[in-house]
Amino acid sequence: MVIAGLLFERIGMMFILMFLGMFMFRTGKITEKGSKDMGNILIYIVIPAVVIKSCLSEYSQERLEMFFWSFVLAGASLLLSMAVCALVFKKNPIENFGTSFSNAGFMSIPLVEAVLGSEAVFYSAPLVGLMNILQWTYGVYVITKDRSTVSLKKVLLNPVLLAMAVGIIIFVLPIELPKVVTGTLDMIAAANAPLAMLCLGTYLAQTRIAEIFTDRKVYLSCLFRLIVIPLLTIALMTPFPVSVTAKLAILMGAAAPVGINVAVFAQIHGKDYPQSVKSIVLSTIFSILSMPVIIGIAGTVWSV
Repeated sequence: MVIAGLLFERIGMMFILMFLGMFMFRTGKITEKGSKDMGNILIYIVIPAVVIKSCLSEYSQERLEMFFWSFVLAGASLLLSMAVCALVFKKNPIENFGTSFSNAGFMSIPLVEAVLGSEAVFYSAPLVGLMNILQWTYGVYVITKDRSTVSLKKVLLNPVLLAMAVGIIIFVLPIELPKVVTGTLDMIAAANAPLAMLCLGTYLAQTRIAEIFTDRKVYLSCLFRLIVIPLLTIALMTPFPVSVTAKLAILMGAAAPVGINVAVFAQIHGKDYPQSVKSIVLSTIFSILSMPVIIGIAGTVWSV
């Protein structure tokens, strides 16, 4: 319950940053192009730096084994999420994609780092890496229904996946990086939460709030993204002999709101972009209450 309380406090701080982003956009201080540029900085620089930084710790067989189990549990939780959403949102591709994949990169990594410590991000990396692969393959196909739009090259050159590969090499060998490099990684990683929340705020600013609260499909998406899938993930992970820290790191990703990539892909492929933004915004608003509740339940089940 202590972790749930700390999580609630951190989410509150992140929401303040999000509303600052909304204010900056609506007053013209951040433009739509600026919003996209911030997203690119996060995807190509900040999140990879966070992932690599999480691997800069002393090698141990126990941590390597926990990383392996994190990979297994992350994959299982994503397959579970995709299967549930394929059944519930079969006729609604935007909701199917958005509910299947959370905002783990932008929202859960900063929370994991703040609540569980920077080393716990090491156990979040498999979820973020696998999610990126599945978004660029299965997710794109769900939205377009066209196999030709799936790009293996984009999957393999995904910055988060590359960062995870680099981080694992550094951890396993191990490689001691010079202080100028580790210091730079620390500085970049520190920008993750503020930049991610400011970026989310610009998405909120581009949406008519009244329309968000009158769409039943969006509420159903939020119910499954924020409650049903996280509870199923708790049940899935409970029997496994994995550290509670690793389980919580994965669960924070599984319990995060709808990911921004659903809007990115909807826009790229000419699909229902406004609908995707509704799901992102409403689930992000509701997550301020749902995530601490889910972590509180997990804490009780796992005796944290």
